[in-house]
Amino acid sequence: MDSYLERLQQAIASATRGMTSEELTRRRGEKWSAAEVLEHLYLTYTGTLKGCQRCLEAGRPMVSSPSLKQKLSTALVTDIGYFPKRRKSPKPVCPKGIPVETIIADIGPQLVAMDKLIAQCEARYGAHIRILDHPVLGPLTPRQWRKFHWVHGRHHVKQILERRDVSGKR
Repeated sequence: MDSYLERLQQAIASATRGMTSEELTRRRGEKWSAAEVLEHLYLTYTGTLKGCQRCLEAGRPMVSSPSLKQKLSTALVTDIGYFPKRRKSPKPVCPKGIPVETIIADIGPQLVAMDKLIAQCEARYGAHIRILDHPVLGPLTPRQWRKFHWVHGRHHVKQILERRDVSGKR
């Protein structure tokens, strides 16, 4: 498994270890619960996985030309490792109410499956070829996809840890 995604998998497991379903689903005001944060991450992994599958089935990368704003945003996230706060998530990756038990059981395997498909795209099209469009950042290379998921996931793991603090489990 790629080192970024392996670290992400470990960070998620560590952040949620020992949390009960009640703790995971507890909301603080309008903010997502830890379970909703995990579901959001899960949906980003399944979205990337499906995109990579479509790319492989089509026999070519599925990308557009990046705008200047997308190039700058991609550099900020995948080169510098900064994830902006208070961004609204695209609707397809907003929590939909998947049971927390399903998310906890499936998030690790989905991360592994996504890693395998990114690696297949990389093997077929090359390491430096943009393979798939991100809804905000635009077209990304395999390395950029992995780094995006690490930076994005790290941002959300911090949120899970904040929610864990409220429950006194940190």
